[in-house]
Amino acid sequence: MSPVLAGALQFLALVAALALAHRPLGDHMARVYSSQKHLRVERWIYKGIGADPDTRMRWTAYLRGVLAFSAVSVLFLYLLQRLQGALPGSLGFRSIDPDQAFNTAASFVANTNWQSYYGEQAMGHVVQTGGLAVQNFVSAAVGIAVAVALVRGFARTRSGELGNFWADLVRGVIRILVPIAALGAVVLVACGALQNFSGIHEVGQFMGGSQQWNGGAVASQEAIKELGTNGGGYFNANSAHPFENPNGFTNLFEVFLILVIPFALTRTFGVMVGSVRQGYAILATMATIWVAFTGLMMWTEFAHHGPAFDLAGGAMEGKENRFGIGGSSIFAVATTLTSTGAVDSFHSSFTGLGGGLTLLGMQLGEIAPGGTGSGLYGMLIMAVIAVFLAGLMVGRTPEYLGKKIGTREIKLAACYLLITPALVLVLTAFSMALPTPRNSMLNGGAHGFSEILYAFTSGANNNGSAFAGLSADTDWFNTTIGLAMLLGRFLPMVFVLALAGSLAEQRPVPATSGTLRTEKPLFTGLLVGTVLIVAGLTFFPALALGPLAEGLAS
Repeated sequence: MSPVLAGALQFLALVAALALAHRPLGDHMARVYSSQKHLRVERWIYKGIGADPDTRMRWTAYLRGVLAFSAVSVLFLYLLQRLQGALPGSLGFRSIDPDQAFNTAASFVANTNWQSYYGEQAMGHVVQTGGLAVQNFVSAAVGIAVAVALVRGFARTRSGELGNFWADLVRGVIRILVPIAALGAVVLVACGALQNFSGIHEVGQFMGGSQQWNGGAVASQEAIKELGTNGGGYFNANSAHPFENPNGFTNLFEVFLILVIPFALTRTFGVMVGSVRQGYAILATMATIWVAFTGLMMWTEFAHHGPAFDLAGGAMEGKENRFGIGGSSIFAVATTLTSTGAVDSFHSSFTGLGGGLTLLGMQLGEIAPGGTGSGLYGMLIMAVIAVFLAGLMVGRTPEYLGKKIGTREIKLAACYLLITPALVLVLTAFSMALPTPRNSMLNGGAHGFSEILYAFTSGANNNGSAFAGLSADTDWFNTTIGLAMLLGRFLPMVFVLALAGSLAEQRPVPATSGTLRTEKPLFTGLLVGTVLIVAGLTFFPALALGPLAEGLAS
């Protein structure tokens, strides 16, 4: 079988699996966030944290819950790393330095999972399982909760109430993430992924030195790492490591875990607003961009540009033989069009245009299908922008799902849209202007610029993957990328929840003959164009200096 055909068949199998899971999982999540009943274990948790799950919150109270919980999480994870040397199960590793502890705490709480350290050489079992793995669950649940709050803003009228953050957080973990992650971990263990609490072992002598490896609860962390679109690996090689991702089947299964909740949330959205066709319109937009990016990535990586490529069947540098170009391309697109950041190959070794696609996927806002929760609320923000632009074209006050998009709503959507580009471009400019950050670049020229642009794009968009050529464990990058991750995660949530509160206070507007039909293919096309033009062109000058210049020169 040719590598191209194998890649195409993998992609079709993935599409079929996602289609089978879409309706049942989407309906299940709609029931979870609409139910008035609390499970016994949930009541125990509410009692333990002193929360009343039946209190209805306006957007300001909901936001306070999000920020307070996340601030406590950052502090806890920071202290856990700083005290690692005195904790049992540390495997003899020392405590983490302050700048790196801050960067890692911000990273995992912000659902970014950017890692400027070697996981197997820095973090013991307590930090990995009691700190990082826990944040993989709760940070993902926070993202889903914010998305559900925005959906309620469209669904509710004249109340201003968005539900209860603590109930949404706990239900997301207990009823959705834990059961699916547990099943995913069993599958990974059955296929050869590691799962133990072993210490450090010496496995052989090589060139006068010894090679060592340590065990860990790898499969369980790998499952939630992908399911929650987190991305932080137990090992430095991430999902390219055979202990995390043993073979071609697990590679495709991990991609399925990455995409299944973000795509299914469009069904949840349609059910909760009372029109599944609206959910299908959002799904079609996400799927169109995802399929196009995957096709382009396969094309640029399979293209032959000389005898070395001919012999390898394509651009195999930086890719694992057990996954091939097809599996690596599918994984790269999935992880950068979502906020996952896991890698099974190294994006710095992709062709110039292939590396540019990974950058552009993040710069679009990671909305096709995006992260757990963040992809849905990001696409809904783009839908608000799209109906506003359509309203300008016909001279009519724009409406979406029966809610008027007025001055306040469009200002909030515009602020959401501008935060990430400002963070990425300003911090990249400072890093290129100052002499010390430039010393961290492995390469010069366009590729070196891409390394820094990729780092801040990944951090501000809560992705976490890297070009791998940048030495990011410095005071400058640990601090600035840490700030980019926190601001890029929580500032947009402020505007999302403020928009949700504004929409929930409105009375519904009856549809008329002049109302834009947002469940039709025409709107899907408009929304795809809005995403590509409004979001994509913002970064075009920066892309022209980096991956486009490199790709056209090769």
